[in-house]
Amino acid sequence: MTDDKIITDKIISTLVIKMAEYNQGDTRRINHALKVFSFAQTIGRAEGLCPGMQFQLEMAAILHDIGIHESEKKHSSSNGKYQEIEGPVIAENFLKSLDICQECIDRVKFLVGHHHTYPAIDQLDFQILVESDFLVNIDEDQMNSAQIEAIKKNIFKTQTGIRLLNALFM
Repeated sequence: MTDDKIITDKIISTLVIKMAEYNQGDTRRINHALKVFSFAQTIGRAEGLCPGMQFQLEMAAILHDIGIHESEKKHSSSNGKYQEIEGPVIAENFLKSLDICQECIDRVKFLVGHHHTYPAIDQLDFQILVESDFLVNIDEDQMNSAQIEAIKKNIFKTQTGIRLLNALFM
């Protein structure tokens, strides 16, 4: 294992713990983030993301819903629009405490701040984050087959994401 891999793995582990502590007592949201992270990690690796983009994807997956509690406080809603407003600032604070480069912070903030804005998908890491979130939300929200078909048609693009969607729900 290279030194860079050891460092990134340590940062990811630390970020998972920080996310769990931030959401202390909210098992549902902690588990949601962990499931999205797991799918994002799997899809990103299977799709061959470069190590830097994979690292940014994994950080964004862990933090993608980090703005929910602040959204509920400020806006009395966990609506995705409010998560996108509140999440990037919190994500930035987490990442700065881990000595992450500004370029990585900016990308993670962008992903956290747009993960419900599907027309903004601009790169493969963003596509994978959205697919991973949908794989978890389909189950958690108990979506019906018509909803799943529409999501498959309109959202999913990666071969790995489609394979997982088919394996889980088709």
